[in-house]
Amino acid sequence: MPEEVLFQSEGTQSRAEIASYLRRVAEKLDAGDDLTLTAGKQSVTMTPPDRSTFEVKAEREGPADSPGELSIEFEIEWNENSETDARGSTGELEIE
Repeated sequence: MPEEVLFQSEGTQSRAEIASYLRRVAEKLDAGDDLTLTAGKQSVTMTPPDRSTFEVKAEREGPADSPGELSIEFEIEWNENSETDARGSTGELEIE
């Protein structure tokens, strides 16, 4: 299935700024509110259901024998037109 990018924003931020964005997302999720993402003229509102698939991925890109680019990716995924997502988990996530 082809991917359609509905919104994209990328830029250099401080750790504190990133934490602030993540806290706002967490507060919206906890309250059951819609998430509206806005950057410049781009804007999208999404409504995650009560249960979604949550993926956390740590990656290193580049050749194995030289320094590469490291990333941590957080993804919340659900089926469109579905109030819950019943996909299974590979184990309980812990962040320390």
